[in-house]
Amino acid sequence: MTALVLGPLVRYVDEHTASVWVKTVAAARVTVCAGEHEATARTFGVHGHHYALVELDGLPRGTRLDYRVLVDGEPVWPPADSPYPPSQIVTLDHDEPLRVVFGSCRTSISHDAEGNGIHGVDALRAYALRMAGVTDASGDHDPDAGGDVRWPGLLLFLGDQVYADETTAEMREFIEARRDIEQPPWTELKDYQEYAHLYQIAWVEPTNRWLLSTVPSAMIFDDHDIRDDWNTSQVWKDEMEATSWWHGRVVAGLAAYWVYQHLGNLSPAQRVDDEVWRAITAHEGEHEHDATAHLDALAERADQHPESYRWSHSRDFGSQARLVVIDSRAARVLEPGRRSILDAHELAWLDEQMRGDVDHLLLGTSLPFLLAPGLHYVEAFNEALAGGAWGRRVGTLSERMRTTVDLEHWAAFQEGFQTVAAMVLEVARGMRGRAPRTVTFLSGDVHHSYVCEARATRRATEGQPPLRSRVVQAVCSPIRNPMPRKVRFATTVVSTGVAGSVGRAVARWARLPEAPVRWRLAKGPWFDNNLATLEVTPSGLHLWWARGEVHEGRHDRPAFVQVASHDVEAADRVAG
Repeated sequence: MTALVLGPLVRYVDEHTASVWVKTVAAARVTVCAGEHEATARTFGVHGHHYALVELDGLPRGTRLDYRVLVDGEPVWPPADSPYPPSQIVTLDHDEPLRVVFGSCRTSISHDAEGNGIHGVDALRAYALRMAGVTDASGDHDPDAGGDVRWPGLLLFLGDQVYADETTAEMREFIEARRDIEQPPWTELKDYQEYAHLYQIAWVEPTNRWLLSTVPSAMIFDDHDIRDDWNTSQVWKDEMEATSWWHGRVVAGLAAYWVYQHLGNLSPAQRVDDEVWRAITAHEGEHEHDATAHLDALAERADQHPESYRWSHSRDFGSQARLVVIDSRAARVLEPGRRSILDAHELAWLDEQMRGDVDHLLLGTSLPFLLAPGLHYVEAFNEALAGGAWGRRVGTLSERMRTTVDLEHWAAFQEGFQTVAAMVLEVARGMRGRAPRTVTFLSGDVHHSYVCEARATRRATEGQPPLRSRVVQAVCSPIRNPMPRKVRFATTVVSTGVAGSVGRAVARWARLPEAPVRWRLAKGPWFDNNLATLEVTPSGLHLWWARGEVHEGRHDRPAFVQVASHDVEAADRVAG
C-alpha cells in the first residue's frame, strides 16, 4: 500500500462512465480494473505531489462492479487485510429512485472518547460503518446490521470539508515542524504543502476512506476551506489583501481545491473544457506533467477575476432530477452599492441551469438560500444599513458587523437573493419548461439543521400563473463540528415565527424590498452532528437526518440513528 498515499475516491459517475481519483507516492501510471473494463492514466504533479484521475468509459448501466487499483502494475487497492466489503463502481440507472446523502462542516480529529468529547461523533463515519455493516463490537461484517442500506447515488459535500483556519493539534504539529507558528499566519495554513497534509488528515481514516472509494461524490467549498468569512465584505477582502500572507494562502487553497475537490466534480465532457486538465492530458512523453505553474496561475486569476473561472457545476440524473451546485463564495460582488452574492457572469450561467423538464430540481449551495425568517431579515437590514440607508457612520459600523457576527448569507446580498428567487418562481410556475415536482435547496454552513417550505407572496402572485412545484430548503450542518451550546438558544429564538414577524416589520421600516416568497420552518432547528438523505419517492421527496451514537462505550463503532424526517408531498398545482 506504500505506493498509494490517498484514495481511491469515486467521483463523477453516470450511466456509462466513472472517474476515480488517487494520490500516489511518486510519478506513476495508475490503472483501474472494474470487471472486464480497464483504464489507465499517468499521474500529474502539483508542488511535488502526484495525482491521477482515471476515466472509465463504456460501463454497463445500473451495474455494481468490484474494482482494483494498480500503480505501475502493482495492486494497491483494496488492502488485503480490509475489514470492509470490496470497493465498487456503481453506474447509475435513472429508472431507479435517486438517493442523495448530503451535509457540510466536518473537522478531522480522532474517533475515540477524547475526540468525540471535543467535537462529537463523526456522522459520516457512523454512516460509513452502517453501509459497511461493521457496527458490532467484533468489527465483523454484518450485512443486516444497518437495516435499510440502499446505496445512495451521490454523496454531496456542501462546504467546509477541511478547516484551513481552525487547525487541529495534529495539523498544528505538522505546521510547527515546518515554520515558526509565532509568525503569520500562525497556526493557520500557509501554502500548498500544508493543504496537502490537511486533506490527508481529512480523508485517510480507513472507514471514511472505504466509503469514498465506493460512493460517488460531488463537492463545493465554503469559507473555512479557505478562511472564515471569506469574501463577506469589501472591508474584509481589503484587510486580507493588505497582509503579507493572504495571497499565498488563497492561491494555495484554490489550487488544492481544484486538485482534491473540483476536478472530480466534472464529467469527462466538462473536463475537456478545463484549461488545466487540457494541459495535463495534452502532455506527451515518459515523464508526468508538472501542472504547478499553470494551476497556481489559474488560482491567482480566479481569486482576482472570479469571472475567469467557474467553480459551480451541474449534472443530470435522467428526467428524474437535475443537480445544480452553486459557488456562493468566490464569485461575489463586494462593492457597496452593487453588492451581489453572484456576479453577472455566474448569474447568467445559473439562469441557463434554472430550467424545468425534470421531476426534481436540486440546488446545492453551501449557504442556505432561506435562513430562518428572523435571521433573514436581520441580515437584509444590516446590508441596507451598510449601504448607507441611515448615513455613513451607521454604514461603517454595519459593514464591520457583517464580519463580526457572520452576516454573510444570501439574505445579506439582496440583489442576488431577489434575482434567484425570481428564477425559482418562474421554474415553479412552469415558465421555464415543465414545472418540476419540487425545487429544493440543499445547504449547510450554519451548524444547525432544519427544513422549510416556501410559497409566493400575495404581491408576487398578482397576474402570474400559480406555483406548480413545492419550494423547499433543506439544511444539514454540521457533519462534525457542533455549534457551541451558548449560541444554540439564540439560534432557536431567531427561528421562531415571532422573530420572523418582527424581522418583516423591521424590513418594512427600513424600506427593504419584500422577498417574493414567504417560508416557515417545517422542522427544526436541531444541533446534532448529522448527515441527511434525500430520497425521491412516488409522492415527492423523503428527507431524513441521522447522527452517530456511542453505545456501551464503543466510540469506535457508533450506531447511525435517525433524529428527524420530513416528507415533501408534491402536487400538480400548489396555490401561491
